[in-house]
Amino acid sequence: MNLHSRARTCPASRALLVQRVRHENWSVQAASEAVGVSRQTGYKWLRREWKEGPRGLRDRSSKPRRSPKKMDDSWRHLVIHLRRCRMSSVQIAKKLEMPRSTVSRVVERAGLSRVKSLELPVEVQRYEHKNPGDLLHLDVKKLVRFRRPGHRVHGDRSRQSRGIGWEFVHVAIDDASRVAYVEVLGNEQGQTTVAFLRRAIAWFKRLGVRIRRILSDNGSNYRSGVFARCCQWHKIRHLRTRPYRPCTNGKAERFIQTLIREWAYAVPFRSSTARRKALPAWVSHYNRKRPHGSLDGLPPISRLGVRCEQRP
Repeated sequence: MNLHSRARTCPASRALLVQRVRHENWSVQAASEAVGVSRQTGYKWLRREWKEGPRGLRDRSSKPRRSPKKMDDSWRHLVIHLRRCRMSSVQIAKKLEMPRSTVSRVVERAGLSRVKSLELPVEVQRYEHKNPGDLLHLDVKKLVRFRRPGHRVHGDRSRQSRGIGWEFVHVAIDDASRVAYVEVLGNEQGQTTVAFLRRAIAWFKRLGVRIRRILSDNGSNYRSGVFARCCQWHKIRHLRTRPYRPCTNGKAERFIQTLIREWAYAVPFRSSTARRKALPAWVSHYNRKRPHGSLDGLPPISRLGVRCEQRP
């Protein structure tokens, strides 16, 4: 029930008015004054209750019975059709000789105001490789360095906490098991990325996983010649995502969201150095103990046949 701000009555007070008049022998004048309405309004609710019963005491729509200036449905459908053909409201108004405001109102009510709403929904294609090492997702997340907590922690924007540069979180996550290897490095250049990849390959090898394919975005570090030579040396096939389609590398993107929420911004670190020191413990917890939603509540390391208590 929606009552406007200046409503004098509600269904309960109208029912009380009817009860006083019908059963308690109040006069219409007295019963109406008791609920704060005029005698004519009191008679109105009595008539509605007599014709429709208790349902007659409910609020009715304020929509007019007829709208002589309402746009015909055929014209409204034509406006929507032209909008779906990627025509702007100005072009539609000019073509149909209609006011632009009318066309804009029809387009807005149809939910087609933005160009993005005209695109057909893309079906989500989920995939998961069967064997560990069949595909390794790579990505980099840039985080600011700081000497003291900023406004995200204490909420006071007047206390400036100037950044002292950036640090780069390099991520490698196995597609089949979701086991992750993470390092915080000083940059995201080709040489640094190659060194990270070699350490990640060696780390996974100690777990009994041989990396066969790699998937990354189109960052310059992944397109560099030194990175290509590294993949060739280790006999690893390098795949890259389509431009503007980060969802292709969705497992790395989703892991980074978890990483940021549960590590980077989970507690008020005194400095970025303290945050960096807390990373290995969190990654170990993620791999060995944290329940994963896509693995039926099991930790990622369980898919490698490694006991969860064993430190990888």
